[in-house]
Amino acid sequence: MAEKHDFQSLASSIQAVASPFRSYLNDLHEKYQSLNEGTVADYIPELALADPNWFGICAVTVEGQVFEVGNCKQLFTIQSISKAFVYGLALEDHGREYVNSKVSVEPTGEAFNSIVLDEKTNRPYNPMVNAGAIATADLIKGNGGTERLKRLLDMFQRYTGREHDINVPVFLSEKATGHRNRAIAYLMRNFGMISEQIDETLDLYFQQCSMMVNGRDLAMMAATLANGGMNPITQERAIDERYVQDVISVMLTCGMYDYSGEWTYRVGMPAKSGVGGGITAVVPGKLGIGTFSPPLDVKGNSVRGIKVCENLSRDFGLHLFNAAKPERDLEAWIEGSDSIDSW
Repeated sequence: MAEKHDFQSLASSIQAVASPFRSYLNDLHEKYQSLNEGTVADYIPELALADPNWFGICAVTVEGQVFEVGNCKQLFTIQSISKAFVYGLALEDHGREYVNSKVSVEPTGEAFNSIVLDEKTNRPYNPMVNAGAIATADLIKGNGGTERLKRLLDMFQRYTGREHDINVPVFLSEKATGHRNRAIAYLMRNFGMISEQIDETLDLYFQQCSMMVNGRDLAMMAATLANGGMNPITQERAIDERYVQDVISVMLTCGMYDYSGEWTYRVGMPAKSGVGGGITAVVPGKLGIGTFSPPLDVKGNSVRGIKVCENLSRDFGLHLFNAAKPERDLEAWIEGSDSIDSW
């Protein structure tokens, strides 16, 4: 069974795919590498150490083809991107109805760290804001913090095909400066939305955000969701297919902080961003996209990452609600059809 999870050896055996799509991604990377807008997050001291020039784009198809350009192997902390996948595990642990009784699925229009709950139900609005993510983390089963963390790491390994580490300095930094999240947790405890194990749950939440990933991991995670919950390379199931629609639905409506409405309008892919500079985007039935670039806009989303996803959505008709014939046929560009003109 060990060989099944050895993602690095599997990935190293994948030959470079000569296709117009690879050239397209190279051109896209070159186009936006010089974009100098945005600022690197610094509210967590360790995040401020990121190089603003880091920039990677990776796409993984549901058939397991991998296309990457730039800094796709550069490690960084997953941050809020973890929220979508932990939500999926909570659904597997408890089912839709119980999870929905603790965490709603409504967009807020508020900042991700707002101290606000639904006035009628006292639930956090959705699992993609901090309040909802803390409530979701509280739902993860396990006998103590160590076992619960192991279950999270095992889950992420099923998505990416490789083991992951926690960045301890980032975890300790988040824990030391997480007073606002602590206030959110105690407010939710007051209304019975989370259990009494507040410190353990907060540690789990800070640890999940401090897990190390790279751009290729984000593309593989998205491709796994695009493939109905099955990792397209290892063929291991990462999430029960019944809950894939729940996860990507909330990603579409709430995954890009308070830019989610604009994102759905312009890009139309279920996606989740993180202040570490990553974006993971799902094209159901086709592929997953992972981008990494630390400079963020005022909403907390990667500036270059948004540009990349806008271009991909427009050029290949990847918007979820697109009804027009796309300018370029994605499958043909990936396979390298001789009938395709150079971009």
